[in-house]
Formats: sequence, C-alpha cells, structure tokens
Amino acid sequence: MKFQIVHIVSLLLLLSCTPQSKPLQTAMVLAGSNRSELEKVLAHYSASPSDSLKLRAATFLIENLPWHYYYDGEAVDNYHQLYRIHSTGRYYPEDVMDSVNTKYGAFSYQRADFKRDIETITADYLIENIDWSFKVWEEQPWGESISFEDFCEYVLPYRVGDEQLVSWREKVYKEFNPILDTVRHKPEAKDPLFVTNILLDSIKNRGDYLFSYIFHGPHVGPEIVNLRSGYCRESTDALIYICRALGIPCGRDYMVTRGDDNNGHEWNFILDKEGKSQFGCITYASRVMEPADTYWWKKGKVFRQTFSQNRKLVSRIKNAKEKIPSRFTHAMYVDATPHYTGKYTKEIIIPKEKLFRRPKKNQPIYICLSSRMEWKPVAVAEKGKGGRIICPDMEGDIVYCLATYENGRFLLLCNPFRMGKEDDILYYYHTICEPQKVVLLHKYRLAYAYPERVIGGIFEGSNDRNFVKKDTLFTIEQRAVRLWNVADLVNEKEYRYIRYVGAPDSYCNMAEIAFFGNDTIVPLTGKPIGTPNNEEKRETHDYPNLFDGDPNTSFDYYLASGGWAGLDFGKPRNIRRIVYTARNQDNFIRPGNVYELFYNNQGEWVSSGRIEAETDSLVYEVPQTALLYLKNHTTGKDERIFEYKEGEQRFW
Repeated sequence: MKFQIVHIVSLLLLLSCTPQSKPLQTAMVLAGSNRSELEKVLAHYSASPSDSLKLRAATFLIENLPWHYYYDGEAVDNYHQLYRIHSTGRYYPEDVMDSVNTKYGAFSYQRADFKRDIETITADYLIENIDWSFKVWEEQPWGESISFEDFCEYVLPYRVGDEQLVSWREKVYKEFNPILDTVRHKPEAKDPLFVTNILLDSIKNRGDYLFSYIFHGPHVGPEIVNLRSGYCRESTDALIYICRALGIPCGRDYMVTRGDDNNGHEWNFILDKEGKSQFGCITYASRVMEPADTYWWKKGKVFRQTFSQNRKLVSRIKNAKEKIPSRFTHAMYVDATPHYTGKYTKEIIIPKEKLFRRPKKNQPIYICLSSRMEWKPVAVAEKGKGGRIICPDMEGDIVYCLATYENGRFLLLCNPFRMGKEDDILYYYHTICEPQKVVLLHKYRLAYAYPERVIGGIFEGSNDRNFVKKDTLFTIEQRAVRLWNVADLVNEKEYRYIRYVGAPDSYCNMAEIAFFGNDTIVPLTGKPIGTPNNEEKRETHDYPNLFDGDPNTSFDYYLASGGWAGLDFGKPRNIRRIVYTARNQDNFIRPGNVYELFYNNQGEWVSSGRIEAETDSLVYEVPQTALLYLKNHTTGKDERIFEYKEGEQRFW
C-alpha cells in the first residue's frame, strides 16, 4: 500500500515537472473541490504498468476537461420532450412546440443550470468510459487500424456536445454490436469503413428520420440514438454515439457557414484503415460513407470537432488586446478543409497594398465568409513578411474577406475577394468607371433543379377529356429563370381541355400556370384536372395548386414521370398566350414588394436606392466589378451576395 502511494505521488510529481503536464496541472487547479475525483482516476491507472496506455488516455481527457460543459435541470428535461413527442411521427414540429411550450414554457438557457465538467465529473464515470473505450478498441478487428491519437480524439470522448453527463457506452454497444456479428470474422472487417457501411445501412433501414428545424437548445444526449428526431446536429450526434460505442473512429465535420449559402451545416466522418476521411450521415441519400474529397457542397472552410483544444491556434491569438470572438477562445476543432477540397485547396496571399488599413500588433485577422449582409469569421489568417496576409488551406471559387474584431463588430481590411480558376485573386471593388445597368430577376439563387425541371415540359390542347387526340401547343426548351415566363402562341384552333405534361423525371414540378385568349390581361378560368397525388402530398402539393394564383404553392407529383395538370374550360376556347412559373422558394422579384440594392465599397454596404417592384424584374445602375446584395424589405429571408456579369446574376 505504501509502495502504491509513493508510486502515485512520484508519478504526479513527474507529470508536473514536464512541459506536457501544464494542461494537466491547469485542469487540477480549475477542478477545485473536484480535484480529488480526478486524482482517483490517475491513481486507478497508475497502480499497474499494464494500464500505462489507459493512464495516457485519462490524462488526455482530464487535460481537456476545462473546456467542456453542459446544461442540466428541469428546463433541459422538459426541452427533451420536444424530441420524444416528435419522434412518434404523429405530430408536426410546430404542434409539438406549441404543446410543450404551453405546458412547460419555452426553453431558454437562462432557465437551465450551467455546469462545467471539470467541477462535476466523477472518477467512476471517467473510469467506466475509459474501460469501455479500450474494451471495444482492443476486441474489434478494425481496432488494429486505429492509432492511439485517433482513438483519443474520435473513440474515447464521453460526450459529443453540451449534453448532460450520462453513461451510454454499454447500452449502445449491446444494441448495435450484434449487427456486425455476421461480418466481424471477415478480412475486410479490419477496415472501419467496411463495418461502418454495414452499420449505416442497417440504421437507415430502421425508418425515416423526422426533421425539425425549430427545436433549439443543448444537445439531447445518447437518447437521440433511438429518437430519430431533429436536424443535422441530432442525426450527426446519433451516428457518433453508435460508432464510438463500437470502437469506430467517428466525429463531426462542419461548416460555420457554407461557401455559397448563409447557413452552416454538419455531418459525420469516419477514418478508414488508412486514416483517410470518409463522410456520410444518417439523413443523406447514400447508404455508404464516401471519400471526403467527393463532398458536393461549396465549403470554403471545413472544421473537425475535437475533444482536445487546438492549443496552437489559441496560442496565436492569446496576446490580442481586443476581445476574441467566442468561436476562437477555446477552439475545440482543427481545420479539415484539405480532406474535402484536395488539390483545390490553395494558399491565398493578400499583399499589404490591398489592405484599407494596417492591423494592430498582435491583432488577429479573421477570414470571413458571407452570411446575408454580415461577414462571419471562420478561421484566423497568418501574418507574413512585408505586411502580407496568408490564408492557408482555402477552397477556390469562394468569396472571402479579411476583418478584425473591434468593439463588438467586424471591420473589413480589404475588398471581398475570391481565387479564380487560374489561381489569380479577383477583388470586388467600387470603380470610378461608367456605372453598368443591371436587370435583376431574383434575390437568391434559384432552388436546386427546379428551373431545369420544366425543360421538356409540353402544353397540349384537346377536345377529348382523355387527350386521346391532342395537339402540342408549346414545348419548354429553356430553364425558367423569372417569375413570369411567357409563351405567345400562333393558334386559331379552339380546345375545351388544355394541360401541362411534365417532362420525364421532373415530378411535373410547376408552381403556376395561366392561359389567355384574345384578352391577354385576364386569364381564362376552368375546372382543374390532372393526375391526383398520393395521400402524403395531396394536401400540400396537388395539381390544383397550379391554378390558385399563388406562385408559392406547387405541384409535386409523387411519381418522377407521368404527371400532368390542366383546365377544363367547359367549352372550346382559343389559347393565345401561356404564362408559367417554375416551382420555387419565393426568391423571384414579386410585384408590390419593396427592394433595395446594395453594393460593397471598402467594406461598407452602400444603397443604390429602394424600389417597389411593378413587374418581375428590377433595373438599377451600379458600379462595375462591385459585389451586390438585394434586400427584400417586404418579406422573405433568403438573400445572398452576387455579381452581375454578362447580363446575369451570379450568386456566391
């Protein structure tokens, strides 16, 4: 017993005398009255030399405890009811929210108890977590492919976010480990990718994931594994719990904001037997993990959540005199951009001559991406010789800017820029040249695929209700890029029935159709006819939506091909004009709405004036080569930076 005590004390003294032990000693001080619990863990794994690796793992966890926390209390328990009720599949998220909020009140972080891991975690909890982590690492055949460093970051951690501290490894292990019993003996099972694909396919077979974008609060915790409710954060959490419980190195990759969108996103990654990153998610269409460098979205910068602190980044900005944005104060992440952009990852260097002003000494310079009219900091740039600013590991063809953080706001250091295809840096700036006239058709890029889905669609006329005999009046040959797309017909024949037949694989997607006779102002009226939708889409996306006068409702046929919709006029009518609107997300120019166009001039948004739209387009004059932003003051929230080039808006 005396020997063990001397051994433990000697070990702690040894740790305190080495550079690597500074984080450990800091953690012990910050633990306060909970220090004894942490010392129990170190003592437990110091008793036997065979536990030396577990001691290193325990040290890794304890060193990083100060940066982890959670929310507890009745408010959090009530908040979890949102996911439990929604996961039954019987209620819409809005109804669940109303019901729970009425009974318990809306969740707020102020009503929850804030707790730090370093002050509350117990020795028993840490020991159980470490022992179970090593158990699966050592027993699973794919464990041979996992380094100790990757094990510590992506298998060992006991939490995935700011969820409450509960034991979960054994329960999740027993539920999902049997899925792999039939393949565990195969040679391929030494590859974490092989077993993850089998696991992911099985998980997806359990049923649909129920999305909710309106529940906002702390991470739910391991219960989310079976609730299958939430948005990208919750689905990512679920797979992390499952994979780590089985010894598969898995974690969270994310974008603070996407490279061409105003919102962030997160998803899962796993490391294969070669240590390469594979991405996927329970909610993605693919049933297998795929190579990270095939990820389809514009990213700009991708980050990988870690349990440990990015001490290299923290040390670079710790001497800043100004307040540091919260994202960078503890920095529990590493830059994962090269995994996703591969050969398209570039180093961008901004020369001193391109800066509006010189940053102060020790002042961090933030690499920012656009989010509506704001610039969100995503990374910290490096300062090079001669006043140059170095931006490492950047994805090309994305608009960035550089900024400092002063008095609670970001101040741009240079004009927004992007790297072109030839690795040249293109800047968006105000010019003194003759202004250019721009014709604007939308405030945000058109919804994915919808404008193209009308191509190949056909308008037919007939005097036979079943369209046995029919004439083709017009075939759509171009994508629909504006609110009102007009087709003028040279036609003298009259038809009682007229319809739109969706192109193959288009789901007959269309939002609005109007038919005109000799009077091209007032559309013809009739009884809607068409292919009825299935029960799931009948209330929201059936064919009568095409004739309700609302371009925000649409027809989305439940089959990819074969859908059509039209009107029965009651008697034959001559058709001279067709006006149609593609299915959309309400980002066209809407008559009656008030818009304001801005251009960026040395970091500030300058107004070009407000206009109330009279038709489905706006005309302005703005400086050439400027970055633009169109704001709708009447309605909507999706707006995005763009440039005007060759007569078209190009959104970034």
